[in-house]
Amino acid sequence: MKNLINRLRGVEQDAVQKPVAGQEPFYVAQGNEIELFEAAYRKRLPVMLKGPTGCGKTRFVEYMAYRLTRPLVSVACHEDLTSSDLVGRYLLEGDETVWYDGPLTRAVKEGAICYLDEIVEARTDTTVVIHPLTDHRRVLPLEKKSQMIEAHEDFMLVISYNPGYQTVLKDLKPSTKQRFIALQFDYPSEAIERQIVAKESGGLDAEIVDKLVAAGRKARALKDHGLEEATSTRALTYAGTLIQAGVDPIEACRAAMIHPLTDDPELVEAIEEIVRAHFGTADE
Repeated sequence: MKNLINRLRGVEQDAVQKPVAGQEPFYVAQGNEIELFEAAYRKRLPVMLKGPTGCGKTRFVEYMAYRLTRPLVSVACHEDLTSSDLVGRYLLEGDETVWYDGPLTRAVKEGAICYLDEIVEARTDTTVVIHPLTDHRRVLPLEKKSQMIEAHEDFMLVISYNPGYQTVLKDLKPSTKQRFIALQFDYPSEAIERQIVAKESGGLDAEIVDKLVAAGRKARALKDHGLEEATSTRALTYAGTLIQAGVDPIEACRAAMIHPLTDDPELVEAIEEIVRAHFGTADE
């Protein structure tokens, strides 16, 4: 029990990110998403970010929290996430039963931005708990405490959602989706993607950045030919970081862009051909 209490405390501390002066997250706007998010914040509207994995949704939320000078509470959703994990639970501590707020409850009370990442991964009965926070009521029911917590004036709820993962068994209900305004994200334009890779990799040579981004965008087209997930901007930045660290470009691409995406020998070979076409061979 003591280990569980310590773990819960650690999760809460790790989840809350306070805005720190001089540490602005790097983000390049793709459209009018910044203006739309700010308008939603002013009117206290909940926001849903839609887009593929690794296209910058989480970085965008971090940037907006910094821009709005609000603390950020991030929760990585998964299939075992329960409503108690979000709102809190009673735990035995010595001879006493003590209530521990979950990350959502803390955000509601403190006026933070609460970001539920990949909400579709959470159990359906878990997502229902957020419904009263997404309309005019802006309240969080704590059934185990028989309490109704009114959201702090500055509280904002943000969720992310990857439509590419939706199935009959794993999708957001329309009754949930319609409670949010939606911002559509995609992989950035080639020019913006070069900026991102150059910055995030720590100042990689411009010529190598151009080759890396070109190879990644070419490989992205394979998603329509058997690849379950496209080569993400995140994968390109990982490859660039490895190259900046002295790793051979082709080996870096294998480690960051190819092997994490697929185990299919034909697809591996197809992506490697694209990489070799831009970088030559590892022996050259």
